[in-house]
Amino acid sequence: MRNITQLRDDKQALLTELGDMKAKCIAENRDPSADERKLANSHLAEIDEIDELIETEKRTQAAHDKAKQSDGEADKTPVDTRKEVKAQEKRDSFLSLGEQLQAVMRAGAPGGSVDQRLSNRAATGLSEAVPSDGGFLVQSDMAAGILKTVWNENPILSRVSKVTLSGNKTGMKFNGLDETDRSDGSRAGGIRGYWKDEAAQKTASKPKFRQIELSLNKLIGLCYATDELLDDAAALEATIREGFAAEFNFKLVDAIINGTGAGQPLGIINSGCMVSVAAEAGQSANTLLFENVNNMWSRLIASSRTNAVWCINQDVEPQLHTMSVAVGTGGVPVYMPAGGASATPYSTLFGRPVIPIEQCPILGDTGDIILGDFSQYKAIDKGGMQSDASIHVRFIYDESVFRFVYRFDGQPVLASSITPYTAGATTATADLSHFIKMAAR
Repeated sequence: MRNITQLRDDKQALLTELGDMKAKCIAENRDPSADERKLANSHLAEIDEIDELIETEKRTQAAHDKAKQSDGEADKTPVDTRKEVKAQEKRDSFLSLGEQLQAVMRAGAPGGSVDQRLSNRAATGLSEAVPSDGGFLVQSDMAAGILKTVWNENPILSRVSKVTLSGNKTGMKFNGLDETDRSDGSRAGGIRGYWKDEAAQKTASKPKFRQIELSLNKLIGLCYATDELLDDAAALEATIREGFAAEFNFKLVDAIINGTGAGQPLGIINSGCMVSVAAEAGQSANTLLFENVNNMWSRLIASSRTNAVWCINQDVEPQLHTMSVAVGTGGVPVYMPAGGASATPYSTLFGRPVIPIEQCPILGDTGDIILGDFSQYKAIDKGGMQSDASIHVRFIYDESVFRFVYRFDGQPVLASSITPYTAGATTATADLSHFIKMAAR
């Protein structure tokens, strides 16, 4: 059931549409068409019905007020408060994201009214007298739906280890082992075990810890909507969801791969734990050899092999399809199935998925192919998002702009690569990590 404020908003929307229809007829110097007259009469009938509903609601409220005054004391009738709270929450909620975004747009318009349901989700510091100075929080269940799309449908983001902060927290510290060497006396940062005879003296040892400190950074996205789109709540919601999810998917993955750590997450390419595999001696520029991916695989920490994925720039795919391993005087393809290009090429290397992403550099540049276990990337977010709208930014284009703010931070668990227990002298047995990249070629 609509309250009085909602009924008045609906009435104003109908009157606005009637005014626009009349203005169009005047501008075209013609009388309304049959369809326009039919629509106008329907709107007028609906306006009359809204007026009756408003009057009924006013009289009902007045009767309740009068009854309370005449009773002289509080009603002692038991009330099921849980049902009342649930009903009130339903009245205070928007039915869809599109409906809420329309309300945000009306609140930001000069002289526009603020839907009382928006007031329940006012952002910190919002001045209701000047709605354009602040914003409104996206209804929690709808925000969760958008974020679920962003995180669950992306093959990289869905693998990240993420914690959602609650309350007023803006950051979080995680304790982790400060391990850079697996040789004796260095495992777990200093723990050491001994084989000793019975009753022999024991030597004490202890682990070494480090703290991973994450502080929320802002990711801001803008989405434009035409006035025509704003008239259709369902189409508006679909457009906002698709556009927002696509852009935030891109920016979050880009930060996890390439982030500098300054005002944004620390990406794996710029982290201290990233291991770089050098090109083969005499290797041609802009090529990828089986020896390259074999060496990358040998540098991945063994425990990460069941979770790791290969991230590549699409420029790398032709190199994968022609990559071979020498057998006698010939060679055997290592990426294509026996049926060759007529069959479906494998999308795995060493049994792990190969995922083309835009955020990897082009073929030949460092990081054009990355092997990583993204469960070893620690991240935090605030869970909800803040949104607000402006009708002024693109006013001459008949567009409104919606802005979304998402707070996020992250970095790899390891601060540096790890020297294995049995490190050898060759490249293939050098430092190990959860994240491996191919060097420039």
